[in-house]
Amino acid sequence: MLNIKTFTFGPFQENTYILWDETDEAVIIDPGNTSSTEHQQVKNFLADKNLKLKRLLLTHGHIDHIAGNRFIYDTYKLLPEVNEHDVPLVQKHVSIAMMYGLPCEESPLPEKFLNEGEQIKFGNTVFEMLFTPGHSPGSITFYNKENNFIICGDVLFYGSIGRTDLPGGNYDTLIRSIKQKLFPLGDDVKVYNGHGPATTIGFERENNPFLV
Repeated sequence: MLNIKTFTFGPFQENTYILWDETDEAVIIDPGNTSSTEHQQVKNFLADKNLKLKRLLLTHGHIDHIAGNRFIYDTYKLLPEVNEHDVPLVQKHVSIAMMYGLPCEESPLPEKFLNEGEQIKFGNTVFEMLFTPGHSPGSITFYNKENNFIICGDVLFYGSIGRTDLPGGNYDTLIRSIKQKLFPLGDDVKVYNGHGPATTIGFERENNPFLV
């Protein structure tokens, strides 16, 4: 059985996900923890559940989704894994954070890159990776077919879509990613995103003003 824990961290109220199955192997996706209190929440949760954190996965490289990379690396010796197109965002994230006046520790750089068509495996769990750029050049979506959900970062929100006015963003590319990569998964697929409540493909297909 696959389990999901959602934390909402930092001034951007970013959703951080820990996922684990019956083997007690776990992954963390988009660690947005920015303070010692938030770091401790992650550490306590993993310890209380006796989970073995195996991978640090990123949907994309924006600062609010990678603020906890240094803590995860220092504590669990895991390097971030991201699509190669977003590596420049990880490299520049400290200077970007300073522009927003945000506290941020330098992230370790990835050595593994996530590409469409590959699979993410931990325990008995398998995720497929979908390349869904537009919000950022290298945004990816994690799809778990068995449990019928995606974790898509800032690609698709409840009633909205990700920003495209940041460097590397492109509105037409984002809409194409949603319609060509996410919509075909099916209306009943649950959508866990980077900010705000979860939704479904079907609800967004019918109600999202950017997509109808």
